[in-house]
Amino acid sequence: MRTIGVVTTSRSDYSYSLPIFRKIQADPELGLRLFVSGSHLSPEFGLTVRDIEVDGFEIAERVEMLLSSDTPEGLAKSMGLGLIGFAQALARSRPDILLVLGDRFEMAAAALAALPFKIPVGHIGGGDITLGAIDEALRHSMTKLAHLHFVLTQDCGRRVVQLGEAPWRVTICGAPSLDGLATIRLLGPQDLAASFGLHLDEPPLVVTFHPVTLQFERAERQIGQLLAALEESGRPVVFTRSNQDTAGRAVAGLIEDYVKGRDSAQLVDSLGSQGYFSLLALAAAMVGNSSSGLIEAPQFKLPVVNVGFRQAGRLRAANVIDVGEDKAEILAGIRRALDPSFREGLAGLKNPYGDGRAAERIVRRLKSVALDDTLMVKTFHDLDLANPFGAD
Repeated sequence: MRTIGVVTTSRSDYSYSLPIFRKIQADPELGLRLFVSGSHLSPEFGLTVRDIEVDGFEIAERVEMLLSSDTPEGLAKSMGLGLIGFAQALARSRPDILLVLGDRFEMAAAALAALPFKIPVGHIGGGDITLGAIDEALRHSMTKLAHLHFVLTQDCGRRVVQLGEAPWRVTICGAPSLDGLATIRLLGPQDLAASFGLHLDEPPLVVTFHPVTLQFERAERQIGQLLAALEESGRPVVFTRSNQDTAGRAVAGLIEDYVKGRDSAQLVDSLGSQGYFSLLALAAAMVGNSSSGLIEAPQFKLPVVNVGFRQAGRLRAANVIDVGEDKAEILAGIRRALDPSFREGLAGLKNPYGDGRAAERIVRRLKSVALDDTLMVKTFHDLDLANPFGAD
């Protein structure tokens, strides 16, 4: 039996990758080895490891790595602890292939730890672009650590090849988070409200705002402008908790203070896949800077007000309204998103992030690839460029 180690470090990457976990688990020729780390193990972020257990997955290793700090020093030290922790975990529970996702510092620690063990790494989400975050550099560095690349779009695949990766290593698969949307049972407003203690008398704005890690010094001003725009909009709001990022606690604290003083505002730590997608299905719009607005929201024809620089450069569909970080721009974006004619114009919208069959493509490749020197020994794939730097 071939064992596939899969790393999950937060509620967002868990719900994104859940279809892959289930497909590996259902295959009699594959064994799922789950490495759980990051905010999953933190009470501050809802201790979402319990959701994984409720879903029936056996956890092979729990890797503690997060310090109770959101300073640059704290995050860098957490990366170091993650490298040590994943090294110990891989020594105990060594898989045949290790699968990592995206661009987070927690994931980067796992990919780097696999290197001296000669464990082949599969990487989901390479070649994407998010100019406003340190995730941009982490994603591309993880591409160079990986041996198989599962990319969301044709353009992402092209960028991975530009980074020197051989085309045969690249599989264009789409976003795995879309796989379950065709079959998931969405909760109605009453069931959703009862399950998560929400009051949903009218469709809310769903708001997720993560610190812009290349502008973390401006985080408090940015969230202050967003909160002021939400207040003036007069709409009910459901906030989802932000990532463990530089200045994340300052952002979270201001959101918590805002919620305490308003009956129309609510904050949830974790909704799980079913609860989150159910909320998107009934929301009036999404506001913030989450990648979910670009990847999952198009499935619901949901208007999205994308605030600021964090998602700059990433592919988006026509449901996304890009605005700056000032209150006036955000408020104008919210009003446009709530205009019935805008949503009516999204009828027939096609999601650019795939057809809902990503997990099938990923697992097929993980199952069939030969685990030999051809996979492990990476030669740099040079592009055929004629004198790219000009004449001497």
